[in-house]
Amino acid sequence: MPLLPEGLSMMTPHPAPDGPSDRRGERTAAPYGGSIEDTARLIADGEIHPGAPRSVPVPGRWRFVVYSLLGIAMFFVSVEIGGKSTILVDHVLTAVRWALGPAVPWVVLALVVLGTVRPFVTGSWRASALRTVFALANIVGLVIAVLFCLGRFPGPLADPAIGPFLWEKLAIPVGLIVPVGAVFLALLIGYGLMEFIGVFVQPIMRPLWRVPGRAAVDAVASFVGSYSLALLITDRVYREGRYTSREAAIIATGFSTVSATFMIIVAKTLGLMDHWNLYFFLTLAITFAVTAITVRIPPLRSIPEDTFEGVAHVPEPQVTSGRMRAAWGEAMDTLAKAPSLARGTWDTFKDGVLMASAIVPSILSIGLAGLLLAEHTPLFDLLGWIFYPFTWVTGLPDPALAGKASAVGIAEMFLPALMVADHTSMALRFTIGVVCVSQIIFFSALVPSILATSIPVPVGRLVVLWFERVALTILITAPIAHLLF
Repeated sequence: MPLLPEGLSMMTPHPAPDGPSDRRGERTAAPYGGSIEDTARLIADGEIHPGAPRSVPVPGRWRFVVYSLLGIAMFFVSVEIGGKSTILVDHVLTAVRWALGPAVPWVVLALVVLGTVRPFVTGSWRASALRTVFALANIVGLVIAVLFCLGRFPGPLADPAIGPFLWEKLAIPVGLIVPVGAVFLALLIGYGLMEFIGVFVQPIMRPLWRVPGRAAVDAVASFVGSYSLALLITDRVYREGRYTSREAAIIATGFSTVSATFMIIVAKTLGLMDHWNLYFFLTLAITFAVTAITVRIPPLRSIPEDTFEGVAHVPEPQVTSGRMRAAWGEAMDTLAKAPSLARGTWDTFKDGVLMASAIVPSILSIGLAGLLLAEHTPLFDLLGWIFYPFTWVTGLPDPALAGKASAVGIAEMFLPALMVADHTSMALRFTIGVVCVSQIIFFSALVPSILATSIPVPVGRLVVLWFERVALTILITAPIAHLLF
C-alpha cells in the first residue's frame, strides 16, 4: 500500500520545517564530503571545478561498481523467495516483520510517539498555523495508534475499509518500509550512480520535464519501490543542493507514484489483470505525459529556481559529447567525496526514521478524516461535479459516478478503484485505474510525506496540482480506453 510551513500562505511556497532536516541556515553538508560553503569557496578560488572528476584511488573505484550494482539489485530486481516474487528490499522488509513478530505494531507506535513529540520539543509546531494544525492532528494520530495497537477499533473505525485498512495497509507498511528501505538508499544516491545515469538521460529529462537527468533514479525508485523512498531520495538530494526548489517540487509531485506492486492491487480490484502489461505501461506513459504538461503551467512553473536555504547549487553539468567519459567522471567526482558505507547508510537510516515518524501520525489522523468523509458524508459527491465536464465530454459511461470516483482519490488513492470495481464498463474501470496512479497527490499518505520533507510545495499548491493531474489524466486516458475496449 502507498505508503510520507512558517508563515505559510496558500500561494507562497515555504519548506516544511519539521522534516528530516528542519534546522534552517545550518552549515549543510555537501554531497558526502565537506560543507557546501567550503565547496563553493574552492570553486570560487579555482581549486576545483563543478563536475570535474577527482582523482579516486584505484582500490576505491570498486565501490562505484559494487555499491551501485547492489543498490540496483535491492530496488529494481525482482526475485522469487518463498513463493513471493518482489524486489529484494521488499523481501528484507518481510524478513524484518518476521523478526519483529508481535512487536511490529509497537515499533510503529514508537515512530508515532517520536513524530508527535518532536514538533513540541523542537518548537516547530509554533512556526505557522498549518504546522500547529498538523501537530495537533498528530496527537489524534497517536491516540488512534494506541487504540489500534491494543486491537481496539471503536465505532466507525471497526469498518474494515476504515480502521483495519488504515493501520494494516497504510501505517504499518509505511512505518517499516521507509526506515528499512533507507538503509539501502546510500547505495543508490551516495556513490555515483545518480550522476552516472543522469548524464545519459539528461537529453530526455531536461527538455521534457525540466529536471536533471539524475531525477530518473527517483522516478524508477517510485515505480519499483516506494514513493516514500523516492521522496527520501529527492529530499536528500535537494538539501545537498543538487536539485533546485522547482526541480524538487516537479519530482515530488510528478514522479512519486505508488509502486508497481501496489498497482497490481489496483489492477486486481478493477479486474484488469488480464491486461496487466497494457495497464502498467500505459499508466507509466500517461503519468509522465501529464507531468510534462504540469511543469509548463502554474503552480509548478511559478516555483522559483532557488536552492535549499544556506546551500549552494550543485548543477548537473551539461554534456554534449563523450557521454560515457563524462558519466564516468561525474561518478568518480561523487565517489571521491563519498563517506564509508557505514556512515552513508547510517545517515540515510536516520533520515528514514525521521521521515517515517512524520508520515505515520499524519496518515492516522488526516488519512482517517479523508476516509470518514468519503464513507459517511456527501462531500465527495459534491466535489465530483467538478470533474463531470471531463468525464462527460470524453464519453465515459456513468459520468457522475466517474466524477465522484475521481474526486474521492484526493483522500486516498485506492478509493476510486473501490468505487467502480463492480462497474460493467471496462473503459471506465481502466480510466479510473490510471487516475488512481497518475493523480499522485492524496491526503492519506503522499501529502504528509511531502510536508515531512523540505520540498517547498504548500498544501494549496498540492490541491491545485491534484486537480490538474486528474483532469488531464481523464482527458488523455478515456479516449485511449474507448479505442482499446
